Amino acid sequence: MKENGIALITGATAGIGQATAIKLASMGYNLILTGRRFERLKALKVQLEAIGNKILILCFDIRNWGEVQAAIDNIPDSWKKINVLINNAGLAAGLSKIQDGSVDDWDQMIDTNVKGLLYVSRMVLPLMIVNGSGHVINIGSIAGKEVYDGGNIYCGTKYMVDALSKSMRRELIEQNIKVTAIHPGAIETEFSLVRFKGDTKKAAKVYEGFENLIAEDIAESIEFVLNRPARVNINELIIMPKAQPAAGVIIKNKNL
Repeated sequence: MKENGIALITGATAGIGQATAIKLASMGYNLILTGRRFERLKALKVQLEAIGNKILILCFDIRNWGEVQAAIDNIPDSWKKINVLINNAGLAAGLSKIQDGSVDDWDQMIDTNVKGLLYVSRMVLPLMIVNGSGHVINIGSIAGKEVYDGGNIYCGTKYMVDALSKSMRRELIEQNIKVTAIHPGAIETEFSLVRFKGDTKKAAKVYEGFENLIAEDIAESIEFVLNRPARVNINELIIMPKAQPAAGVIIKNKNL
């Protein structure tokens, strides 16, 4: 297999992160896979090594600066030539009106979606600068473009991802580093299951009556972005299911 470089993917244990790991492996990337669930990371490592990729797994909590710093500081030198960073880890917690919101939920979303992205970027970007090039892909959300009822803090964190992506793009171009933001709409991963704290009935109801996006749709968009010529940067992509014309608006068909 032709090696295409090294990509680091956060939140690789499920959903978009896992689908992206499989896609990038097929493209010839060696992968640094991060997440909190060691057994899932180990299983994905075995799967991808079986097709010829080199895989390094790092199990840490993205919300903890000390853990992020220690994990990336201690990767072997041969793994430090990171070409691609996929800032994918993120979540929603709860769907309450802001006056009824849980402060614990707020902290979890802010710490994961914003501070986690910042922590990993702070550790990886200096390595890219030393290497002389790189590509950062931040996974945002349509919730970072339009707000919806009950989305308040989650939307705020994803607006921050959008703003950070724009700032990164301006600041890193002088270092020959591309920055892309990808903003998905309704996509069936573990997202709603996490938002509703394991309530499978509530999570399933979100996706009833329409054809939602799947993780592979976003993985394929990442493949497209990475395969552009060196002169081209895709600044951002907004990817929606056909049935979702706007955030918080889904046209449902009772027959589906």
